[in-house]
Amino acid sequence: MASCFRGGSGISSISSLPSLPHRTRLSVLPVKCLSSRQSRDSDSDSDLRTTPSPSSTSGFSPYGWCAGIGGVGFLETTYLSYLKLTNSDAFCPIGGASCGDVLNSDYAVVFGVPLPFIGMFAYGLVAVLGLLLARKSFPVGINESYGRLILLGSSTSMAAASAYFLYILSTNFSGATCSYCLTSALLSFSLFFISLKEFSVEEIQKVLGVQLCIASLVVAALSTSYSSIQPLSSSVAEANLPFFETEITTSSSPFALSLAKQLHAIGAKMYGAFWCSHCLEQKQMFGIEAVKQLNYVECFPDGYRKGTKIAKACSDAKIEGFPTWVINGQVLSGEQDLSDLAKASGFPETSQPS
Repeated sequence: MASCFRGGSGISSISSLPSLPHRTRLSVLPVKCLSSRQSRDSDSDSDLRTTPSPSSTSGFSPYGWCAGIGGVGFLETTYLSYLKLTNSDAFCPIGGASCGDVLNSDYAVVFGVPLPFIGMFAYGLVAVLGLLLARKSFPVGINESYGRLILLGSSTSMAAASAYFLYILSTNFSGATCSYCLTSALLSFSLFFISLKEFSVEEIQKVLGVQLCIASLVVAALSTSYSSIQPLSSSVAEANLPFFETEITTSSSPFALSLAKQLHAIGAKMYGAFWCSHCLEQKQMFGIEAVKQLNYVECFPDGYRKGTKIAKACSDAKIEGFPTWVINGQVLSGEQDLSDLAKASGFPETSQPS
């Protein structure tokens, strides 16, 4: 049986070998014989070096999750943006009509920009950043550190906005359910916590002030935008009013009928609401026959309840009260005398009653 141990120059001794011819040359390589315990330890170390971590086994990094979640949000907001552009109603599996009321309310617009457009940009940015960080491939001028900070800032602003929208939903739309709003909030909070998790405690302490400033600016901007929304009177604001046709009981005078035809001919419009008592009084001045000649625009054709959005024609005309007349570019707010309407429309003075 052969035995071996390593010496300073290869094999120090060999036993039990047959004698060799004088000119035969034996080449022996240096080897090391290990005990069975050493062999097992070596195999174990090799296994540790070759076994991937759980995250690498899954092949999906946290930034990959950000890219995926951002992609889902981008698809949702793209769908809602399409509905805005085509003036279509959203399919609401949960919430029904109340979901549509929320999506079509004045709170769905920030500084004149539909909220889905803003969300589409934000989710798209997060998805791109997530892909770049996952692949560690960045455009010129942006390194991984900047990319992580931009992602955290974006997700912080989105989470702050979602928290504010949930507050609006609970206070101004009590009892309403908006599946798209809740889904967007879930996506935003998930993005925030995933991106925050990639920062150490020391790093979070360094950027905490900046993140608080970002959240505060988002809330302040939304509050400023929504402060311009004109609230209705308290009696109407809490009501749930189905639409109904107002009944005109007066007859039209020849002057009122001629004036109504004149207003119709020049494209003058009267904007009103079915529940507005002053609108009804204005119509009573014209009478049954003359009212039919007017270009009347109903601002709540589907009825009114808390959170209902004003009709697009009225919002485009920036109507803030009822009734409102727009005659030859001139805006007349409130109930008007027929003589004042005649002057604004250029109705001949000879046709006016003395």
